[in-house]
Amino acid sequence: MSAAAVEHPCDGEPEFSLLDSANELSDQLPGRRVEIIGGVITVAPSPDGPHSDALMTLALLFGAAGLHGQESRILQGAGLWLPSGPYDYAIPDLALVDADYRDHQAENATYDPSVFRLVLEVTSGNYQNDLRNKVTAYAQAKIPVYVILDRKHSRVHVLTEPLAGGYDNHQVYAPGQTVTLPDSIGAEVSLDVEELVRAGSPKR
Repeated sequence: MSAAAVEHPCDGEPEFSLLDSANELSDQLPGRRVEIIGGVITVAPSPDGPHSDALMTLALLFGAAGLHGQESRILQGAGLWLPSGPYDYAIPDLALVDADYRDHQAENATYDPSVFRLVLEVTSGNYQNDLRNKVTAYAQAKIPVYVILDRKHSRVHVLTEPLAGGYDNHQVYAPGQTVTLPDSIGAEVSLDVEELVRAGSPKR
């Protein structure tokens, strides 16, 4: 989900207050997704119906492939601790994680990036956050596969081979194409781009 940056309200205070500010915002804005990306607090809008529709379509595809079982689990809204800053964390719309993720809890109710096999975002609002800032953040966290359903441009992005500043492999798919995700996620999963774009569209 996309997010808008929020000015830090505590300039001049100790750095640890950044996380406190994010948690306070989260309490004040139920239904919004508060994250810290690159040392900047961002707040994502509440998801609309088509956003949830597309997300459920994707979750069902992963579930049908057997990825919600003994080896891996499919999670919505699970926190991912990021190495890009002392308090950075993201909350991907959808994540595929190792089944033992509970043993790898990090700070602030998040989990170590090593257990994440794939993260997925469905854009809304400021879509550039998903297509730019989170590309760098997830690559630095060495997330093997990052999938973006870009609702604004009716595209699916699949990014693999993380490097320090981004992903070495970035493929973009349009309606009419089928995306086969890397075997490294643990099962064969193919995405029908047209189906996903239709599910995420505000109008049929």
